[in-house]
Amino acid sequence: MKVGVIGVGSMGQNHARVYSEIADLVGVADPDMKAGGAIANRFSVSYFPDHRALLKEKIDAVSICVPTKLHYKIGMDAIAAGKHLLVEKPICGHIERHNPVVDSAKRHLEGGTWGDLITAGARRVSNFPDRIRDVGVIMDLAIHDVDVLRYLVGSPVSTVFAIGGRQRHEAFEDHATIVLSFENGVNGYVEANWLTPMKVRKLGLTCLKNFVELDYTAQTLTISSSTLGPLDPANLFQVPLDFDIRHVNLRKEEPLKRELADFLRAVKERGSPLVSGADAVETLRVVQAAVESQRSGKVVHPSAAR
Repeated sequence: MKVGVIGVGSMGQNHARVYSEIADLVGVADPDMKAGGAIANRFSVSYFPDHRALLKEKIDAVSICVPTKLHYKIGMDAIAAGKHLLVEKPICGHIERHNPVVDSAKRHLEGGTWGDLITAGARRVSNFPDRIRDVGVIMDLAIHDVDVLRYLVGSPVSTVFAIGGRQRHEAFEDHATIVLSFENGVNGYVEANWLTPMKVRKLGLTCLKNFVELDYTAQTLTISSSTLGPLDPANLFQVPLDFDIRHVNLRKEEPLKRELADFLRAVKERGSPLVSGADAVETLRVVQAAVESQRSGKVVHPSAAR
Protein backbone atom coordinates (compact mmCIF):
# COMPACT_ATOMS: atom_id res chain seq x y z
CA MET A 1 0.00 0.00 0.00
CA LYS A 2 1.49 3.35 -1.07
CA VAL A 3 0.79 6.10 1.48
CA GLY A 4 1.65 9.66 2.39
CA VAL A 5 1.43 11.91 5.44
CA ILE A 6 0.24 15.51 5.35
CA GLY A 7 1.51 17.46 8.33
CA VAL A 8 4.56 16.25 10.25
CA GLY A 9 4.07 17.82 13.64
CA SER A 10 3.95 15.68 16.78
CA MET A 11 1.41 13.13 15.52
CA GLY A 12 2.39 13.33 11.86
CA GLN A 13 5.94 12.27 12.63
CA ASN A 14 4.60 9.16 14.33
CA HIS A 15 2.27 8.38 11.43
CA ALA A 16 5.28 8.58 9.11
CA ARG A 17 7.31 6.28 11.36
CA VAL A 18 4.59 3.65 11.59
CA TYR A 19 3.82 3.76 7.87
CA SER A 20 7.52 3.26 7.14
CA GLU A 21 7.24 -0.01 9.09
CA ILE A 22 3.95 -1.40 7.76
CA ALA A 23 3.47 0.16 4.30
CA ASP A 24 5.27 1.91 1.45
CA LEU A 25 5.68 5.50 2.63
CA VAL A 26 6.03 7.56 -0.55
CA GLY A 27 6.31 11.07 0.84
CA VAL A 28 5.39 13.68 3.42
CA ALA A 29 3.99 17.19 2.98
CA ASP A 30 4.39 20.18 5.28
CA PRO A 31 4.77 23.91 4.59
CA ASP A 32 7.60 24.00 7.15
CA MET A 33 10.57 23.04 4.99
CA LYS A 34 12.86 22.39 7.94
CA ALA A 35 10.44 20.03 9.71
CA GLY A 36 9.19 18.35 6.55
CA GLY A 37 12.65 17.93 5.08
CA ALA A 38 13.96 16.40 8.30
CA ILE A 39 11.24 13.74 8.38
CA ALA A 40 11.61 13.04 4.67
CA ASN A 41 15.35 12.53 5.13
CA ARG A 42 14.86 10.34 8.17
CA PHE A 43 12.65 7.91 6.26
CA SER A 44 14.27 8.43 2.82
CA VAL A 45 11.08 9.61 1.13
CA SER A 46 10.07 12.63 -0.96
CA TYR A 47 9.24 15.96 0.64
CA PHE A 48 6.47 18.25 -0.64
CA PRO A 49 5.97 21.80 0.71
CA ASP A 50 2.44 21.76 -0.80
CA HIS A 51 0.11 18.88 0.09
CA ARG A 52 -1.56 19.10 -3.33
CA ALA A 53 1.68 18.00 -4.97
CA LEU A 54 1.77 14.91 -2.75
CA LEU A 55 -1.83 14.12 -3.67
CA LYS A 56 -0.81 14.01 -7.35
CA GLU A 57 1.59 11.14 -6.62
CA LYS A 58 0.65 7.49 -7.11
CA ILE A 59 -0.49 6.87 -3.56
CA ASP A 60 -3.48 4.94 -2.25
CA ALA A 61 -4.06 6.75 1.02
CA VAL A 62 -2.96 9.61 3.25
CA SER A 63 -3.00 10.53 6.90
CA ILE A 64 -3.99 14.13 7.53
CA CYS A 65 -2.24 15.37 10.68
CA VAL A 66 -2.44 19.13 10.26
CA PRO A 67 -3.89 21.61 12.80
CA THR A 68 -7.62 21.09 13.39
CA LYS A 69 -8.70 24.25 11.57
CA LEU A 70 -7.17 22.90 8.33
CA HIS A 71 -8.78 19.45 8.45
CA TYR A 72 -11.77 20.29 6.29
CA LYS A 73 -9.90 22.00 3.46
CA ILE A 74 -7.14 19.42 3.17
CA GLY A 75 -9.54 16.55 3.70
CA MET A 76 -11.68 17.76 0.81
CA ASP A 77 -8.56 18.12 -1.36
CA ALA A 78 -7.71 14.47 -0.64
CA ILE A 79 -11.24 13.36 -1.47
CA ALA A 80 -11.19 15.36 -4.71
CA ALA A 81 -7.91 13.64 -5.60
CA GLY A 82 -9.54 10.25 -5.08
CA LYS A 83 -7.38 9.23 -2.11
CA HIS A 84 -8.44 7.25 0.93
CA LEU A 85 -7.87 9.37 4.02
CA LEU A 86 -7.53 9.09 7.76
CA VAL A 87 -8.05 12.45 9.43
CA GLU A 88 -6.56 12.86 12.89
CA LYS A 89 -8.93 13.73 15.74
CA PRO A 90 -11.38 15.26 16.19
CA ILE A 91 -12.69 13.52 13.07
CA CYS A 92 -11.64 9.87 12.74
CA GLY A 93 -8.29 9.43 14.50
CA HIS A 94 -9.67 7.89 17.66
CA ILE A 95 -6.52 6.07 18.68
CA GLU A 96 -7.68 4.81 22.09
CA ARG A 97 -10.26 2.48 20.54
CA HIS A 98 -7.24 0.59 19.25
CA ASN A 99 -5.67 0.31 22.70
CA PRO A 100 -5.51 -3.37 23.77
CA VAL A 101 -7.16 -2.57 27.13
CA VAL A 102 -10.20 -1.07 25.38
CA ASP A 103 -10.42 -4.07 23.07
CA SER A 104 -10.28 -6.41 26.09
CA ALA A 105 -12.90 -4.40 28.01
CA LYS A 106 -15.26 -4.42 25.04
CA ARG A 107 -15.08 -8.21 24.80
CA HIS A 108 -15.67 -8.68 28.54
CA LEU A 109 -18.62 -6.30 28.58
CA GLU A 110 -20.24 -7.92 25.56
CA GLY A 111 -19.65 -11.36 27.09
CA GLY A 112 -21.21 -10.37 30.42
CA THR A 113 -18.10 -11.37 32.39
CA TRP A 114 -18.26 -8.32 34.65
CA GLY A 115 -22.03 -7.96 34.73
CA ASP A 116 -24.04 -5.03 33.40
CA LEU A 117 -22.23 -1.71 33.11
CA ILE A 118 -23.68 0.94 35.45
CA THR A 119 -21.32 3.90 35.29
CA ALA A 120 -18.02 4.72 33.59
CA GLY A 121 -15.60 7.43 34.64
CA ALA A 122 -12.43 8.58 32.87
CA ARG A 123 -9.55 10.80 33.94
CA ARG A 124 -7.17 12.21 31.32
CA VAL A 125 -4.92 14.92 32.76
CA SER A 126 -1.40 16.23 32.11
CA ASN A 127 0.72 19.36 31.75
CA PHE A 128 -0.13 22.17 29.36
CA PRO A 129 0.97 21.37 25.78
CA ASP A 130 2.38 24.42 24.02
CA ARG A 131 1.62 22.86 20.63
CA ILE A 132 -2.19 23.10 21.07
CA ARG A 133 -3.48 26.53 20.07
CA ASP A 134 -6.66 26.11 18.03
CA VAL A 135 -8.86 23.94 20.30
CA GLY A 136 -9.49 23.47 24.00
CA VAL A 137 -8.95 20.49 26.28
CA ILE A 138 -12.40 19.06 25.52
CA MET A 139 -11.71 18.76 21.81
CA ASP A 140 -8.08 17.72 22.29
CA LEU A 141 -8.10 15.35 25.28
CA ALA A 142 -11.62 14.58 26.49
CA ILE A 143 -12.67 13.46 23.02
CA HIS A 144 -10.59 10.29 23.45
CA ASP A 145 -12.61 9.14 26.44
CA VAL A 146 -15.93 10.34 25.06
CA ASP A 147 -15.30 8.08 22.08
CA VAL A 148 -14.22 5.13 24.25
CA LEU A 149 -17.30 5.52 26.47
CA ARG A 150 -19.57 5.60 23.41
CA TYR A 151 -17.85 2.47 22.12
CA LEU A 152 -18.01 0.52 25.38
CA VAL A 153 -21.55 1.56 26.36
CA GLY A 154 -22.86 0.86 22.87
CA SER A 155 -25.74 3.30 23.14
CA PRO A 156 -26.33 6.87 21.89
CA VAL A 157 -25.61 9.79 24.22
CA SER A 158 -28.87 11.54 25.15
CA THR A 159 -27.63 14.54 27.18
CA VAL A 160 -24.34 16.28 27.92
CA PHE A 161 -23.43 18.65 30.74
CA ALA A 162 -19.96 20.12 31.17
CA ILE A 163 -18.28 22.52 33.56
CA GLY A 164 -14.77 23.91 33.29
CA GLY A 165 -12.78 27.01 32.56
CA ARG A 166 -9.54 28.60 31.50
CA GLN A 167 -6.48 29.04 33.71
CA ARG A 168 -3.51 29.17 31.33
CA HIS A 169 -4.76 28.78 27.77
CA GLU A 170 -5.08 32.05 25.86
CA ALA A 171 -8.44 31.35 24.22
CA PHE A 172 -9.94 27.96 25.12
CA GLU A 173 -10.90 25.94 28.19
CA ASP A 174 -8.00 24.01 29.75
CA HIS A 175 -9.96 22.05 32.36
CA ALA A 176 -13.36 20.39 32.12
CA THR A 177 -15.57 17.73 33.65
CA ILE A 178 -18.22 16.24 31.38
CA VAL A 179 -21.26 14.22 32.45
CA LEU A 180 -22.86 11.98 29.82
CA SER A 181 -26.26 10.28 29.97
CA PHE A 182 -26.79 7.38 27.58
CA GLU A 183 -30.12 6.23 26.19
CA ASN A 184 -29.72 2.76 27.77
CA GLY A 185 -29.51 4.23 31.29
CA VAL A 186 -25.73 4.11 31.74
CA ASN A 187 -24.07 7.29 33.02
CA GLY A 188 -20.52 8.41 32.41
CA TYR A 189 -18.16 11.24 33.18
CA VAL A 190 -14.86 12.47 31.79
CA GLU A 191 -12.36 14.65 33.64
CA ALA A 192 -9.73 16.31 31.47
CA ASN A 193 -7.22 19.09 32.04
CA TRP A 194 -3.86 20.51 31.01
CA LEU A 195 -3.07 21.68 34.56
CA THR A 196 -1.93 18.52 36.38
CA PRO A 197 1.85 18.09 36.89
CA MET A 198 1.63 14.41 36.01
CA LYS A 199 0.10 12.32 33.25
CA VAL A 200 -2.94 10.16 34.05
CA ARG A 201 -4.81 8.10 31.47
CA LYS A 202 -7.32 5.86 33.27
CA LEU A 203 -10.91 4.66 32.97
CA GLY A 204 -13.05 3.07 35.70
CA LEU A 205 -16.01 0.80 34.98
CA THR A 206 -18.58 0.09 37.69
CA CYS A 207 -20.36 -3.14 36.80
CA LEU A 208 -22.76 -5.39 38.73
CA LYS A 209 -20.10 -8.04 39.38
CA ASN A 210 -16.84 -6.10 39.28
CA PHE A 211 -15.18 -2.73 39.42
CA VAL A 212 -12.59 -2.53 36.65
CA GLU A 213 -9.87 0.07 36.15
CA LEU A 214 -8.20 0.41 32.76
CA ASP A 215 -4.78 2.04 32.50
CA TYR A 216 -4.34 3.17 28.91
CA THR A 217 -0.61 3.87 29.27
CA ALA A 218 0.44 0.72 31.11
CA GLN A 219 -2.12 -1.34 29.16
CA THR A 220 -3.28 -3.11 32.31
CA LEU A 221 -6.63 -4.05 33.84
CA THR A 222 -7.34 -4.17 37.58
CA ILE A 223 -10.47 -6.26 38.22
CA SER A 224 -11.94 -6.07 41.73
CA SER A 225 -14.81 -7.69 43.59
CA SER A 226 -15.70 -8.25 47.25
CA THR A 227 -17.68 -10.62 49.45
CA LEU A 228 -19.33 -9.57 52.72
CA GLY A 229 -18.98 -11.97 55.64
CA PRO A 230 -21.07 -12.18 58.86
CA LEU A 231 -21.67 -8.62 60.07
CA ASP A 232 -21.54 -7.60 63.75
CA PRO A 233 -23.93 -4.61 64.00
CA ALA A 234 -22.17 -3.49 67.20
CA ASN A 235 -18.79 -3.23 65.43
CA LEU A 236 -19.20 -1.39 62.14
CA PHE A 237 -15.57 -0.30 62.30
CA GLN A 238 -14.44 -3.79 61.29
CA VAL A 239 -16.60 -4.78 58.34
CA PRO A 240 -15.79 -8.37 57.26
CA LEU A 241 -15.12 -7.78 53.57
CA ASP A 242 -13.06 -10.23 51.53
CA PHE A 243 -11.54 -8.59 48.48
CA ASP A 244 -10.58 -10.31 45.25
CA ILE A 245 -8.28 -8.08 43.20
CA ARG A 246 -6.69 -9.29 39.98
CA HIS A 247 -4.12 -7.40 37.94
CA VAL A 248 -3.99 -8.25 34.24
CA ASN A 249 -1.01 -7.15 32.16
CA LEU A 250 -1.80 -7.28 28.46
CA ARG A 251 0.79 -7.75 25.75
CA LYS A 252 1.82 -4.19 24.99
CA GLU A 253 1.07 -2.96 21.49
CA GLU A 254 1.29 0.51 19.99
CA PRO A 255 -2.28 1.79 19.49
CA LEU A 256 -1.23 3.95 16.54
CA LYS A 257 0.22 0.97 14.72
CA ARG A 258 -3.00 -0.96 15.31
CA GLU A 259 -5.03 2.03 14.10
CA LEU A 260 -3.07 2.54 10.88
CA ALA A 261 -2.99 -1.20 10.15
CA ASP A 262 -6.79 -1.24 10.55
CA PHE A 263 -7.09 1.76 8.22
CA LEU A 264 -4.96 0.11 5.53
CA ARG A 265 -6.91 -3.14 5.90
CA ALA A 266 -10.15 -1.25 5.33
CA VAL A 267 -8.65 0.44 2.26
CA LYS A 268 -7.40 -2.84 0.82
CA GLU A 269 -10.62 -4.74 1.49
CA ARG A 270 -12.87 -1.74 0.75
CA GLY A 271 -14.52 -2.44 4.08
CA SER A 272 -15.22 -0.50 7.27
CA PRO A 273 -12.50 0.47 9.76
CA LEU A 274 -13.08 0.09 13.50
CA VAL A 275 -14.02 3.78 13.62
CA SER A 276 -16.16 4.64 10.62
CA GLY A 277 -16.75 8.18 9.42
CA ALA A 278 -20.38 8.11 10.56
CA ASP A 279 -19.39 6.76 13.97
CA ALA A 280 -16.72 9.42 14.39
CA VAL A 281 -19.23 12.16 13.53
CA GLU A 282 -21.38 11.04 16.47
CA THR A 283 -18.42 11.40 18.85
CA LEU A 284 -17.74 14.84 17.39
CA ARG A 285 -21.39 15.84 18.00
CA VAL A 286 -21.10 14.82 21.66
CA VAL A 287 -17.86 16.78 22.08
CA GLN A 288 -19.35 19.84 20.39
CA ALA A 289 -22.26 19.55 22.81
CA ALA A 290 -19.78 19.46 25.71
CA VAL A 291 -18.01 22.59 24.46
CA GLU A 292 -21.37 24.35 24.10
CA SER A 293 -22.50 23.20 27.56
CA GLN A 294 -19.26 24.37 29.19
CA ARG A 295 -19.73 27.82 27.67
CA SER A 296 -23.48 28.15 28.32
CA GLY A 297 -23.81 26.29 31.63
CA LYS A 298 -26.78 24.34 30.24
CA VAL A 299 -27.54 20.69 29.49
CA VAL A 300 -27.17 20.10 25.74
CA HIS A 301 -28.57 17.37 23.52
CA PRO A 302 -25.90 16.23 21.02
CA SER A 303 -28.37 16.28 18.16
CA ALA A 304 -28.97 19.98 18.79
CA ALA A 305 -25.31 20.99 19.25
CA ARG A 306 -24.00 23.60 16.82
